[in-house]
Amino acid sequence: MTAAVDPGRWHARLGELASDHQVPGASLAFLHGGEVHEFAAGVLNVATGVPATTDSLFQIGSVTKVWTATQIMLLAERGELTLDTPVCQVLPEFRVADAEVSATVTIRHLLSHTSGIDGDLFLDTGRGDDCVEKYVAACADLAQNHPLGATQSYCNSGFVIAGRVVERLTGKVWDTALREQVVEPLGLTHTWTLPEDVLRFRAAMGHLDGVPAPMWGLMRSCGPAGLISARAADVVAFARAHFGPDHEGGGLLGRPQDMWEPQADIPNPHTLGRQWGIGWILDEWQGHRVISHGGNTIGQAAMLWALPDAGTAVCVLANGGHTAAFQHALATELFGELLGLAVPAELGPPAEPYETDVERYAGVYERVGTRMELTARDGRLALRLESTGALAGTQPPQDFDLVAVDDTTFVGRPDGRPNWLSAVFYRLADGTPYIHLGARATPKVA
Repeated sequence: MTAAVDPGRWHARLGELASDHQVPGASLAFLHGGEVHEFAAGVLNVATGVPATTDSLFQIGSVTKVWTATQIMLLAERGELTLDTPVCQVLPEFRVADAEVSATVTIRHLLSHTSGIDGDLFLDTGRGDDCVEKYVAACADLAQNHPLGATQSYCNSGFVIAGRVVERLTGKVWDTALREQVVEPLGLTHTWTLPEDVLRFRAAMGHLDGVPAPMWGLMRSCGPAGLISARAADVVAFARAHFGPDHEGGGLLGRPQDMWEPQADIPNPHTLGRQWGIGWILDEWQGHRVISHGGNTIGQAAMLWALPDAGTAVCVLANGGHTAAFQHALATELFGELLGLAVPAELGPPAEPYETDVERYAGVYERVGTRMELTARDGRLALRLESTGALAGTQPPQDFDLVAVDDTTFVGRPDGRPNWLSAVFYRLADGTPYIHLGARATPKVA
């Protein structure tokens, strides 16, 4: 089932949904029935009152990772590497703390978040063209979050390393290679990576707790993992290019469907999707393949969904507020209207309390950038979630309860958030206990 688009309704509806979820400004673009529709609402910065427009640039955060994966796939189609090429074959100088992983981790591991490299290293290595090279050199101290290939855990560092692979094979800095491989061939006029380019356009400012964030963006060294700024229509055009040569606007890759092949099951399937492909997150809604990715930077959030068999792609960008709930509400309404599809409901607490032994999960779970302390209390788990390292000052610790849904699945809602977070407890094949929350696997350390 498909439906005609009512532009006037969606112009108003975007503003209403943004207001409902305390989003200062938002931009929406979607491809449907061969036509791209664009809408904007609110302001780019509450301190200046500059209106958001369809040509405004927002930070798309980790949606960038699909672009970096696409760059790698373009190089693979040229025969310059394969997904199973060891990283050290392209970067002989590459090291992490584990010597065996240094020698055997592959491109596939990086692009499917299965390398086990402890991946939330946010390290500023300067503004120079050698910043990605310096970042990868600093990865020599990174320990394993889990054994190579043992599970899936979101890894920003892996995509910076992949960006360095692009640099080595193209002989260009990542930003330049991105323009030459993807941006310019697709004719994208509002897609940039460096702030000196972004400031030539209307650009969104992130907001935390309703006020402008203390800084605009992340360090350049993390570019391949999350530094693209773009208008929503450009992101939709990028998604359209992955529908293949049989679709108008497609044809960037010879076989874009290779990126949709499942590489790993996501231990917690209640957050993003069921599996990870090459760059893309994979899911299925009522028999329709869904490929997607989201992104969060400092006070900004992006979401891209694409349904290749329906020729439909949706991108929504926001600069603060309750963005996860906003994205879900918009997707539920929009996909229902356009395609008659029911977006999976958010997992919440069961109707009747579920009793299980929570003591077994109490303890400290830690990885680079995050520490979680779980305490058993009155049949529930009390969670204290803290950011550590370079991003420790961007938000205060969060304290909230986790409620059992079943023996291994729990949900919790930090104060002030309308949406529930899900957490899954599980063990690796060797018996090591983990919690999977926020797309990341975190080992129990105490």
